[in-house]
Amino acid sequence: MAVDQTRRVTSPAGILSLLFAANLLNFYDRTIPAIVVEPLKLEFTLTDTHIGLLSGAFTVVYAVFGVPLGRLADRTSRRTILVTGLLAWSLLTAATGLVGGFISLLVVRMLVGVGEASFAPAANSMLADLYPAGRRARATSLLQLGLPFGLVLAFFTIGPITEASGSWRTAFYIAAVPGLFVAALMMFIREPARGAMETVAPPPGVLGQAFRRVLRIRTLWWLILAGIGSQVASYSVATFSVPLFQRYFGTSLATGGMLTGVVIGVTGLAGLIVGGRIADRASHHSPAGRVYTGAIALLLAAPLTFAALSLGPDSVGWFVLLFSAGWLLQYLYFTSVYPALADVVEPRLRATAVSVFFAAFYLLGGFAGPVVAGALSDRFAAAAVGMSPARAAAEGLSQSLLIVIPLGLLLTSIGLFGAARKVTADNARMKAEAGK
Repeated sequence: MAVDQTRRVTSPAGILSLLFAANLLNFYDRTIPAIVVEPLKLEFTLTDTHIGLLSGAFTVVYAVFGVPLGRLADRTSRRTILVTGLLAWSLLTAATGLVGGFISLLVVRMLVGVGEASFAPAANSMLADLYPAGRRARATSLLQLGLPFGLVLAFFTIGPITEASGSWRTAFYIAAVPGLFVAALMMFIREPARGAMETVAPPPGVLGQAFRRVLRIRTLWWLILAGIGSQVASYSVATFSVPLFQRYFGTSLATGGMLTGVVIGVTGLAGLIVGGRIADRASHHSPAGRVYTGAIALLLAAPLTFAALSLGPDSVGWFVLLFSAGWLLQYLYFTSVYPALADVVEPRLRATAVSVFFAAFYLLGGFAGPVVAGALSDRFAAAAVGMSPARAAAEGLSQSLLIVIPLGLLLTSIGLFGAARKVTADNARMKAEAGK
């Protein structure tokens, strides 16, 4: 993987741009199955529980492999990890279009999760070495813009591609191509020095010692609680929003995808840009300020999403308006959590901390959210009396999401309020230990 040293990408803006592009593709590729849920169910005779398991299995693998990959990113070349992971998940995305049944689909998507697990620990560790603490929330918001941009592109393009080609498989083939191109460009990144923005303590030499040092940070435990709630809500929304529009509101696949793109994608563009600025300003006096902004935003998001999901099938316009408002606020979770991690974790352990953080909330939230939502949807649909199967499926999914999503957002808010109470003391301890 040797490249011309004179042509390295060295500027923070250039590196951040490539990380943003990779993050966009990360979310674009993982979102495709959620958009083609109805064609998948029809071809492979699946239930909503199957769909929830498909999403949940991805997150389990993502979480489990993220831990060793995060530790590896603290000890070896982050650029190499990023390039290798992007190549792997792009090729496996193409392979998804070749599957012949649910089991093979499940296996391939789990392997995609292994590739994508390489990104977040290495990228967030690198970002913390590119920008000082006072600018990290804004830089994080720009990196995390890859999430809504990826969602918007996926939800606006996959439906039309599927309808135009007559096959859900075509979208997976097309999605693989840009990943290979971005991976080639990322080979030219020159890594920043670890701890470039802070004093760096000597790295722990024993694996168990590294994890013990991370897990003793009280703020991290509250952030994990917030992450669990966030992933319960986020993965339920991402997995079942297009089916909700199709079944409950009666839209086509393409229209349902585009409306979902507005509700959970376009909102992120505003939420992350504005949220990053608000969070950085709130942190001027104390690291707790940016965490409190996220906690308050999530507390407001829960009733807005509840109100939206309580509407009838003829109120699609009001649903889009109310749910968009709530989902815009939930994006302030990202501009609160990731800078808070950098505030309390020493530079040489940041990728490890991110991987532990991701493992915990993906295993307990990202897995549980879509699985529980799918199982509840099937149960509520089976209990519906006097309805056609199509109407029962629509009502079952609506009732399931009405329970799962607002409760997940409330749990996120509780976790952020708890983290805000601990982050200032943990930040002071991290600085004191780094200066020894």
